[in-house]
Amino acid sequence: MRALQYLSAGMLLAASLAGAQTAADHVALGDKEYVAMNAPAALQHYEEAIKLDPKNYEALWKASRSAVDLGSYETNDKRREDYFKNAELYARRAVEVNPGDPEGHFNLARALGKNALTQSPRARIKYAKDVRDHALECLKISPNHAGCLHVMGMWNAEVMRLNGFTRMIAKNFLGGKIFDSASWAEAKRYMEASVASEPDRIVHHVDLAGVYRDMGDKAKARAEWQAALKLPNADYNDRHFKAEADAGLRGD
Repeated sequence: MRALQYLSAGMLLAASLAGAQTAADHVALGDKEYVAMNAPAALQHYEEAIKLDPKNYEALWKASRSAVDLGSYETNDKRREDYFKNAELYARRAVEVNPGDPEGHFNLARALGKNALTQSPRARIKYAKDVRDHALECLKISPNHAGCLHVMGMWNAEVMRLNGFTRMIAKNFLGGKIFDSASWAEAKRYMEASVASEPDRIVHHVDLAGVYRDMGDKAKARAEWQAALKLPNADYNDRHFKAEADAGLRGD
């Protein structure tokens, strides 16, 4: 009888150990949920991986990515701010762990950009230099990185969209050289490059359309919105991006 008790206890221990998931297991499960466009579950797995291995580079930048995905269309202000703050924290830690890889810099630039949008117009400007710096560092490492090309395209576009008073403040914060580097031509160049690098990603087409629209090229804007609507959904927020494309076409 005692032998059976030992055997049963050993079997339970073995089952427990077999069921224990490693950080790598959680990253793999997060990736599966990410592909399935289930951002909440993906983020949960990446955060579990970080608990088990706080310096897991892959879990850190992917957690940042999913936190930004979840925050981007979150209607609750507090939850949205929390998502973006956590996204920035995870991405900063990723860059500390592996500064030579582009994904950490990209996701940090992306998180900083989103965090900026929760601030007042004047406060947003303080984020602009860091966004640009990390996007450019990403492009040094990986010149055709579609995400970083996109960030730089939108950086130029957002600077050009500032009103005159805010532009004056921005120039004081950023310095003339950095601020004066922004242009619609650069916004267009970077955004076109992001589409060329990753033509199946809906958000690239939608944001390029916005640049074309603001530059007065309605025909090209319509073509990009139409291209976005024809693509299959592949990212968590693609339904929102398509809604923006549809609204752009209706408002044209």
